[in-house]
Amino acid sequence: MEKLWGKIKESIMSVAPIAGIVAVLQLTIVPMPWGTIMLFWAGALVLILGMGLFSLGADVAMMPMGELIGSHLTKTNKLWILLPICFLLGAMITAAEPDLQVLAEQVPSVPNYILIASVAAGVGFFLAMSFLRILYQIPLNLLFIVFYILIFVMTAFTSETYLAVAFDSGGVTTGPITVPFILALGVGLSSVLGGKSSHDDSFGLVALCSIGPIIAVMIMGLFFNSSSIHYGSEVFTDISDLRELIWVLANGFHVFGKHVLIALCPIVAFFIIFQLTVLKLSKPQLIKIAVGMIYTFAGLVMFLAGANVAFIPVGKFIGETVGSFPGNWILIPLGTLMGFFVVAAEPAVHILNNQVWEMTAGAISKKAMMASLSIGVALSIGIAMARILFHVNIWYVLLPGYALALTLTFFAPKVFTAIAFDSGGVASGPMTATFLLAFAMGACNAVGGDLLTDAFGVVAMVAMTPLITIQVLGVIYKLKLKETEEEEEEALDMDLEEEEEYIELESEDLETEAAVTKEAAYHGETLEELLEKDNYYIDLEF
Repeated sequence: MEKLWGKIKESIMSVAPIAGIVAVLQLTIVPMPWGTIMLFWAGALVLILGMGLFSLGADVAMMPMGELIGSHLTKTNKLWILLPICFLLGAMITAAEPDLQVLAEQVPSVPNYILIASVAAGVGFFLAMSFLRILYQIPLNLLFIVFYILIFVMTAFTSETYLAVAFDSGGVTTGPITVPFILALGVGLSSVLGGKSSHDDSFGLVALCSIGPIIAVMIMGLFFNSSSIHYGSEVFTDISDLRELIWVLANGFHVFGKHVLIALCPIVAFFIIFQLTVLKLSKPQLIKIAVGMIYTFAGLVMFLAGANVAFIPVGKFIGETVGSFPGNWILIPLGTLMGFFVVAAEPAVHILNNQVWEMTAGAISKKAMMASLSIGVALSIGIAMARILFHVNIWYVLLPGYALALTLTFFAPKVFTAIAFDSGGVASGPMTATFLLAFAMGACNAVGGDLLTDAFGVVAMVAMTPLITIQVLGVIYKLKLKETEEEEEEALDMDLEEEEEYIELESEDLETEAAVTKEAAYHGETLEELLEKDNYYIDLEF
């Protein structure tokens, strides 16, 4: 219970800022209907409890399971077995991700099973490629440069409406189920194969897996009609009493309970197979993992219900209301402020920060990581609001942004590059896909923009900016480390010079003492008698 309470306190600290912003807006410029605001506060409480349970479940079950499977996969040394298993594991987890089911419903021009199978295959392929990268020590920045150049070349042949779907689909690998498992799988694989660079190699899997869905959907765009793509979500706002409030939340638990159960089943089934054939864990260990999975299930259901049922209507209402103001430029600073704080409410962000802190032995602090992520997401939402207001094409932002991010890979330490590209996907999680996206949709509706080309660029923006801010943090860290090493080297040189001077003085004193002793022996006197006679003084304190 103590650990759970600790996780809940962390959740409160994460959600409190965005809840405070909503409260201030409610009391000042954006008064909301009673039903909407009551649903928000009830959803916030459910979300906080769910976030705490999920974080604890990830620590107790998801992360250990991923690490155990990853470390044991490498012991066979047979690529023809390992690569299909990695592909199958990545594809199964992705196909069951709740976010992918939602995405499939939004693209009616493509049959659901084709979209899901294509995206899942993309993730599976790049998970297998991540394994090969660790095995053969292929530079991560080289792979990023090659594949992102490929993506931007493919944009010339892809419909503009499919581009929004493609970059959104990259977020399916950053869901609350896939992130902890893939991160832990990377730790397990790199601990056996990574050697001296195991810390660096444990990151980057999420980033590489995010590339697969983008390429897969772009390829589909060449063969399917994009005219019937639409985005939408059912929003509950008309709440008149407590009974309806409870019913709405209960319905959310029911809907997302089924999604999460389907999502967790492949992971549990895969783990059971490994347990029966390879792991052979003890009964207490299995009980601990089972309890952790219960925490994960309950927490994720509560988190998704709170985020989708309660935060979407509030985000959309705020966006529409502020966007309809004569001075709707306030969307830019308001979006920046909300972006800065909302990233702290992403559960996968805390999991990544914990792993970074552990794998780097505290060299990269949680505060530095969170500050870099918050600044990155704040910039992305601010720019996204400017795009909505002035109808700027997203490529004028994404192309120079990714060019800068890829250039920084040559200057930032390798571990910072891997962490940065992982963070880009993790930051665009459920809170971004619900609250911030709903906020952007509301603002876009108010100013008469195009939802597909304007509002949905916010996901791609949120995924891009942390790539820059965290690598900039890495460059600063590298410069400070170099400065510290130079100072330590100068201090060491000074110590050596002082030691040499001391040795020289000591040698001179010994030579003087030897000469005086020789002279005393010549005259048949003791050293003390000669010193007293000739009034010699020798400082022998050395």
